[in-house]
Amino acid sequence: MEKGLYIQLYSVHGLLRGSGLEMGRNADTGGQIKYVVELAKALGEMPQVRKVDLFTRRIRGKAYSNDYNQHMESLSEKVRIIRIQCGGTKYIRKELLWPHLDEFVDKTLKFIKRSGDLPDIVHGHYADAGYVAMEIASFLGVDFIFTGHSLGRPKQERLQNSGLSLSEINRQFRIEHRIDVEEEVIKNAQFIVTSTRQEVEDQYGMYHSGSKESLFSVIPPGIDTVTFYPFYADTPEVLDADKVQQAEFYLQRELKRFLLSPEKPLILGLARPVKRKNITGLITAFGMDKELQAIANLAIFAGIRKDIDQMDDNEREVLTGLLLLMDKYDLYGQLAIPKRADFDYEVPELYRIAARTQGVFVNPAFTEPFGLTLIEAAASGLPIVATDDGGPRDIIQNCQNGVLVDANDPQAISKALKNALVNPEQWREYSQNGITGVKQHYSWQAHCQAYLDQLQERSLTEASHLMANKDIAIGRRFTKLNKLLVTDMGNTLLGDDQALMDLAVVLRKHHDTIGFGVSTGKPLEMVISALEKYKIPHPDVIISSVGTEIYYGEDRRPDSGWASHLSAQWKPAKIKLLMKKLNCVRPQDADAERSFKLSYYLDKKNVEANLQAIHQTLSDNQLSYNLIYSHGKYLDIVPHRASKGKALRYLSYKWNIPLENIVSAGDSDSDEDMLRGNMLAIVVGNHQPEMEKLRGLRKIYFARKHHAAGILEGMKHYKYLDS
Repeated sequence: MEKGLYIQLYSVHGLLRGSGLEMGRNADTGGQIKYVVELAKALGEMPQVRKVDLFTRRIRGKAYSNDYNQHMESLSEKVRIIRIQCGGTKYIRKELLWPHLDEFVDKTLKFIKRSGDLPDIVHGHYADAGYVAMEIASFLGVDFIFTGHSLGRPKQERLQNSGLSLSEINRQFRIEHRIDVEEEVIKNAQFIVTSTRQEVEDQYGMYHSGSKESLFSVIPPGIDTVTFYPFYADTPEVLDADKVQQAEFYLQRELKRFLLSPEKPLILGLARPVKRKNITGLITAFGMDKELQAIANLAIFAGIRKDIDQMDDNEREVLTGLLLLMDKYDLYGQLAIPKRADFDYEVPELYRIAARTQGVFVNPAFTEPFGLTLIEAAASGLPIVATDDGGPRDIIQNCQNGVLVDANDPQAISKALKNALVNPEQWREYSQNGITGVKQHYSWQAHCQAYLDQLQERSLTEASHLMANKDIAIGRRFTKLNKLLVTDMGNTLLGDDQALMDLAVVLRKHHDTIGFGVSTGKPLEMVISALEKYKIPHPDVIISSVGTEIYYGEDRRPDSGWASHLSAQWKPAKIKLLMKKLNCVRPQDADAERSFKLSYYLDKKNVEANLQAIHQTLSDNQLSYNLIYSHGKYLDIVPHRASKGKALRYLSYKWNIPLENIVSAGDSDSDEDMLRGNMLAIVVGNHQPEMEKLRGLRKIYFARKHHAAGILEGMKHYKYLDS
């Protein structure tokens, strides 16, 4: 094993790349994407780290750069972006990604197994990636770290205070589901990285799982002080000086398109066009104060836009409001609202342009978890006026480079701006303090060192717990397996106690190379009871309820990916109503029913005609389903994606175990679809007569011996134990 940590970072909603970040393009491309990309690069420079992979969603579309469609992007010798496809290839905003996250988990586990390299740390950023990272860490038995960036409960409270109903908030943002996921993520994290104390107290404090003080580590993010250098300094040699000069030229030309007196001090605002950023409050503060207009110009870079009509409702409303306020206060010639700025060269140059005019940077957001733009401005030597909320409090306390204001008070904002602009000595002090303070408090190297120190400290504290996790983590086992035996229980595995003991001995002997699973029509509770009664070695995987449920290991962890896969187009309530109208079926006991299985007794008379009538009824109503008829009387209706065979193929895909390396064994027609295909199939000697139709088919061995002895006979036939 190579020395050094392998860290996996997750930021799943996409639009990440190593350079040219399109920040502000939409609501999902705020400071968080820059944070996570720069964190990945910075961790990759630490000697204690051997590899960093940043996982995100793969996106393809005419409106998006082909960069986002590349499966793998190298950022340095040790750092990569890995893009996983889920939910198709079109861009999906984060609120609509929830149904596809289990697919992301499955495909990532497949990637990890194929790579042959297990992570030491799994770190999720934002709620959706928190869920993904939590699931992967749990499967693999590794440390799970979470960074929320922003949380659902504070957002719900803020939106309700603005007048939106809870039902409308749920419709737009799936907020209750997000909050439930965040509770689970917080509860399962080994520790949580925050940028400020305010996040711990005022945001995580709103969660039932967030009251444990030792759970949190306050580690402020860093910035690239090479890119964001002081306004009076020469261009660092590592930067392309021509591109810096070009950025300045085009930005100055763009500002002159809007401003009649571009030489005046520049008040700079840089934020996504969402309500909480309070851009309209800033324009109101500027528009109401003629004295401030006489002193300075205002420039607002509100993300990236082409056509306001094509943007989502929130952004369109904010941008339309911005233009209406510009007209209301007649700010033509004094307010610049360019459509975009390149984040590699133009945004850093924007701060320096504003500083050279002796201007000010302003963040008037109603709520600000951190405020990355504030430390970018500070590093450039631009004083700041910022909301008295969250991160800005810590930044100004550390750097002493500006003032805090009540973001709800336009007059307070304008007064603070004027005070910063008209006092040259104060301006100079704020400017120099910001440059010095950022170097001292907000370098990525310092952030990464604190991060790694926390990993070491917490891993040592919880060493026995973590080692126990690694011993039982089912995903860790499955990433090493390349063979799997899956057998029906009933009359296949059970029926000969001595043969069952012989099989158990073989499985123990080959435990490191062969996984063991059972597949049955029975519900999980009956499977567990049978395992205990017959002292069967606990399976690595249980496929129960005719292939509608999958569970792993001794703790019977459910496979959420399989449940998500089955839920598509499954309408059990409608199926029940239709089945009540048919005389040929009657429901089984209520305990036979499961989330993805409706169970009936079928009239033994005219079976074929009855089945045809059921098919006709369900298909006429455009329902997706699968009928499973077995043992001459049982009828199960399950999702069209469900069956014992399909569940087995899903396991093959998820854990990257070739079908030709899987042995499946059965005795009845309910096992048929897990015996057909590329698996190595065994039909035990005590099989039901209807299984004779499979005799002679390729890769289906009919054993002479019965029950578990027949399974052993089939394994020897396939020479399954030889390697």
